[in-house]
Amino acid sequence: MRKRTTIGLALATALAFAPLAGHAAPAATYHAPKNGFGQPDLQGTWTNASLTSLQRPAMFKTLTLTDAEAVALEKRRAAARANQDKPTDPKLGAPPVANDPGGYNASWTDPGVSLGRIDGKVRTSWIVDPADGRLPYSTAGHQAYVDALRKARNSWDGPENRPLGERCILGFGSTAGPPMLNVLYNNNYQIVQSKDAVAILVEMNHDARIVRLTDRKHPPADVRPWMGDSVGWWEGDTLVVETTNFNPGESLRPYFDNSILLSPNAKVTERFTRVSPKQILYQFQVDDPATYSQVWKAEMPMNAAPGPVYEYACHEGNYALPGILAGARKADKEGRKIEAVDVSGR
Repeated sequence: MRKRTTIGLALATALAFAPLAGHAAPAATYHAPKNGFGQPDLQGTWTNASLTSLQRPAMFKTLTLTDAEAVALEKRRAAARANQDKPTDPKLGAPPVANDPGGYNASWTDPGVSLGRIDGKVRTSWIVDPADGRLPYSTAGHQAYVDALRKARNSWDGPENRPLGERCILGFGSTAGPPMLNVLYNNNYQIVQSKDAVAILVEMNHDARIVRLTDRKHPPADVRPWMGDSVGWWEGDTLVVETTNFNPGESLRPYFDNSILLSPNAKVTERFTRVSPKQILYQFQVDDPATYSQVWKAEMPMNAAPGPVYEYACHEGNYALPGILAGARKADKEGRKIEAVDVSGR
């Protein structure tokens, strides 16, 4: 359960992030306002909630859709969500299902209601390179991904083997990043700047990432904090952030078509450019030869969000992990096999 309390709190793009042919860069006439330190001001509350996912679904063959195609798809998704939001309690009219105690409907989820739009164009995936919008796993990388997913789905001996989201250590998927990806709900971020650092507060699990602006030196290889080690610098109006030294425990980040695997020695380079009063263009590339056959690149909009970011207290009243482990032990005693939900996106 969540305890909610209020938390107080330009486009200079390098060649590696040059737009692909056929999609225009944001208008260069806008320049972000400056904060008291003379830096481009990225501060505020932002959201990446969207029906667009990291990888391009097979139903789409191109990076962009027309507005008419997008509106039709958004209407279908809205209708499906309304159906998922029907009562699940038989006392409220839901049809009873044998041996099913019932569960949540979709009222508590908040994945977004529209596809992502960058420079007015509707996106079918965040990935822009490779051109097919799919993660370019190497043979070894894909096997490592499958093995990690299998372990996450079938390891019930103790809490240490369960995914980080279940253990309330980091948000599920890659919501905290880097790279920061949209998930099922709580897709809000608050950015706060000082002269020497940028703080990114992530609503999901209340994760907080600090980006140092004082130097570009990463710690020794044996220092591997959650969310890696992030250093940043300014290139014109763009904040560039380089993250290395990832913790091995967060290599698998499963969430449907936003699932990714990063080896501990991956390098993620992010670029934050405020392109309008209400949008930050968030671009990133992942360099991980141990997992992927090439460097892959993506971009997404982070849109201004109303209101504050609230505390996400995952640990408070959370019965999920004891229930999961107790259920597995009961199934073992009864000789039953646990059927886990496939969140691989494959």
